[in-house]
Amino acid sequence: MKNVLKYISMLGLVAAAFLMTGAPAFADTAPTLDSGSTAWMIVATLLVLMMTLPGLALFYGGMVHKESVLATLMQSFVATTLVTILWVVYGYSAIFTESGLFIGSFTEKFMLHGIGKDTLSGVIPETVFSMFQLTFGIITCALIFGSIANRIKFSAAIVFIALWFTLVYVPVAHWVWGPKGLLGGLGLDGYKGIFGFGTTLDFAGGTVVHINAGIAGLMAALVLGHRKGFGKDEMAPPYNIVFSVIGASLLWVGWFGFNAGSAVAANGNAGMAMLVTHVATAAASLAWMTAEWLTRGKPSVIGIISGAVAGLVAITPASGFVGLEGSLIIGAVAGVACFYACSLKFKFGFDDSLDVFGVHCIGGIIGALLTGLLAVKDIGGVDGSFTQFLAQCEGVTVTVLYCGIVSFIILKVIDVVMGLRVGEAAEHQGVDLLLHGEKLH
Repeated sequence: MKNVLKYISMLGLVAAAFLMTGAPAFADTAPTLDSGSTAWMIVATLLVLMMTLPGLALFYGGMVHKESVLATLMQSFVATTLVTILWVVYGYSAIFTESGLFIGSFTEKFMLHGIGKDTLSGVIPETVFSMFQLTFGIITCALIFGSIANRIKFSAAIVFIALWFTLVYVPVAHWVWGPKGLLGGLGLDGYKGIFGFGTTLDFAGGTVVHINAGIAGLMAALVLGHRKGFGKDEMAPPYNIVFSVIGASLLWVGWFGFNAGSAVAANGNAGMAMLVTHVATAAASLAWMTAEWLTRGKPSVIGIISGAVAGLVAITPASGFVGLEGSLIIGAVAGVACFYACSLKFKFGFDDSLDVFGVHCIGGIIGALLTGLLAVKDIGGVDGSFTQFLAQCEGVTVTVLYCGIVSFIILKVIDVVMGLRVGEAAEHQGVDLLLHGEKLH
């Protein structure tokens, strides 16, 4: 009897220890909040918002002439405010819910329905995830206006933002990042893309943000036409290059939130994304500077900061998939290629005022395609290959065609209904006073 009691006591102790330590068979597998990742994602969100306000605003504002600086700053500010409202009403829902390959549901999370302070997206609050993704939509819309600085009506700009965000940004973002999207959005097991080559890799927005904005900017430049004196010496000089340097510097720092934040966790992937982002940016900046120095005899300040932005753009889709060597290659190629791409506007006669097409579209395409060749499995789970390169080509082609066609239609409709361009007198005098009743002294 004593032995039986002894064995029962021993079993009781074992059972107690088993319950206290937790057994894998009975462990709670539901996601739990990771405070470290949450803290990092809040910081990353602030960094990406800083890229638009004040980063992009200053970068663009310093490069236009004095009489259009306020209008240029205003475009970044109104993009931030308007996209925010559209996002919480239906944008987040349409991107990040499952409804079909083309687009998600506009109603499932309408007005962020069902998202509370304790609702999680992975290991972070869904409120933080939604805010983080919102900042991507903001800067994408704001980028476009660099192509048509000094000549778009403010009323037309507001209507364009609303329509373009809804009809272009939301679908493309769903294709790449939404559940079961057309280009291989998250959660579509076994899906091989539209033509069977595989899903498009886009870690932080090469297609969704940069190719999208760059093509839309090109369409806007074509529809609005060029500025008076385009390509001639009488074009007004940049207002304040110092503003642009400060803006570019804020973009560089903020981009760590853009790329490293896209890991959506405080982990090794975020650290690697940060490293390759910085290295690619430095390589592209030096490559652009060198190309300009050899071609034009002098390295310009606007050139070196433009090269940095080109590197940031190009590494964006690759930042979660490539290593140090890949980042050096991507940066160097983007710096040289984007430098020469920015001269295409003079050859073909389209006035891309601040080189949105030359830097963002071309840089985004370079980054997206090289991701397919330079990806490292130990970093992002996928090895570079010719098949993956074809999948990247597929993503680029679909994005370019869809965005180009729909953007052109939106612009044409707005032009017919209310007009896109300010009058000739306003262009000569500057649009600040005409559109906003204010001017710099």
